Amino acid sequence: MQYDVVIVGAGPAGLAAAIRLKQLAAERGQEVGVCVLEKGSEVGAHILSGAVMDPRSLNELLPNWQELNAPLNAPVSEDRFLFLTGSTSYSVPNFLLPSCFQNHGYYVVSLGSVCRWLAQQAEALGVEIFPGFAAAQVLYHEHGAVQGVATGDMGIGRDGKPTAAHQPGMELHAKYTFFAEGCRGHLGKQLQERFGLRSGADPQVYGIGLKELWEVKPEKHQRGLVIHTAGWPLESDTYGGSFLYHMEDNLVAVGFVVGLGYANPYLSPYEEFQRYKTHPAIRPFFEDGKRLAYGARAIAAGGLQSLPKFVFPGGCLIGDDAGFLNASRIKGSHAAMKSGMLAAEATFTALVSGRSGDELSDYPDAFRASWLHDELYRARNFKPWMSRGLLTGTLMVGIDQVVFGGKAPWTLRHRHADHETLKTRHEARPIEYPKPDGVITFDRLSSVFISNTNHNEDQPCHLTLRDETVPIKVNLELYDAPEQRYCPAGVYEIVRDADGASPRLQINAQNCVHCKTCDIKDPTQNIVWVAPEGGGGPNYPNM
Repeated sequence: MQYDVVIVGAGPAGLAAAIRLKQLAAERGQEVGVCVLEKGSEVGAHILSGAVMDPRSLNELLPNWQELNAPLNAPVSEDRFLFLTGSTSYSVPNFLLPSCFQNHGYYVVSLGSVCRWLAQQAEALGVEIFPGFAAAQVLYHEHGAVQGVATGDMGIGRDGKPTAAHQPGMELHAKYTFFAEGCRGHLGKQLQERFGLRSGADPQVYGIGLKELWEVKPEKHQRGLVIHTAGWPLESDTYGGSFLYHMEDNLVAVGFVVGLGYANPYLSPYEEFQRYKTHPAIRPFFEDGKRLAYGARAIAAGGLQSLPKFVFPGGCLIGDDAGFLNASRIKGSHAAMKSGMLAAEATFTALVSGRSGDELSDYPDAFRASWLHDELYRARNFKPWMSRGLLTGTLMVGIDQVVFGGKAPWTLRHRHADHETLKTRHEARPIEYPKPDGVITFDRLSSVFISNTNHNEDQPCHLTLRDETVPIKVNLELYDAPEQRYCPAGVYEIVRDADGASPRLQINAQNCVHCKTCDIKDPTQNIVWVAPEGGGGPNYPNM
């Protein structure tokens, strides 16, 4: 199938790019064929974000979004920022909060619902969207430029052979291909290696975000209330914090972010999240409430100094596939949309000039001249400072943001990738986590159940190992198998014989929520995430 532009991923970046391309084509009376592939079973099925949305990009893309009934229904009514200790909390007066923690004029949203709405706008403009089709392979011209992508075969058995239900994948060729897979996209990762896109960039650093959606008692609900916390239950040297957002209809989104540069191999981001909900300042919100959904997703937090080169012959990276996220604001959807719009404008110029398969140099040039670059520049020191500990980080971020307005005459660097930071089990202190009570706190498997995660079990495992001996000889021996703890879905399990001997790694791939944490944090980078059959994975209704 031949298109002018193929877009991999129906998130905010991919859909904004598709809409902008069609808008420009309509304005100029041109025909531009645009196709969007989405590995989830439907648009929004794999979308997970806090989310407080800055509507700046939406205002530019679709200025009449309110008339079009965009699902931005809960304007932020109040900001609270709390520092937590084990037994109490300290509120920061709003006049002391840096602007990055102030959300007046923004909206508490379900980003999945926003993406479904964006997909409707895109289809109305003539964009073709194919959910349930995972882009599994990048296609290249003989001269090396990207030619498009191929979707994965359906109906391949666990033994790698076609079953009776086999359907071959299809090739989608394009003049330009956009990769909008979200954080740690597996094709984006390949492209960065093939074209050397990370040359000169700092290592990308990540967090894992875990989220639940609750229906709470009406008397405990305040539409538009936004609460962020730092401190307990994490140690002061571990980057992370929480969000608690009150949506409409007595719904509350609660989540916890842990920086994946943590050192203790016994730390479990999932257990830290569950423990956080028991704090006296937090627990009352959920008492007598009902948990509706759960999910997890990695977040690219390196900022401006970790951005790769994001153009290459025949295509580009947009959204969190490149790392356009403002960690200081805990926001990425507006940045993802803007990057997609900038790429679309550069691509349309190339198409009407008769070009194809070359580098879209206008895209990075436009980014450097945009408000998005200015915003990321102001935020560039946030993550490096906060990675130095809660007390030091809070003080220095305050100076950086309040005194210098984000334009301090220095830029801090990210020196290490997240997989390089673990201590060995002999150097670390084990962490004892309380057992879940089934009321406020829950185990992993009951959480995976309400993520509606499903994979066809008779398919090749999409969590691949470069060397099958490493999990026991290295990970278990040196780090006590940290994949058992950093995975938020119970995918990785060390099992033994009845006598406790012969340990081996069992991969429960059907539990995978596609968060990509294993691909990021595995200390030897032995685990490689590849796309499963299209339509597999979580099915988030409104996350």
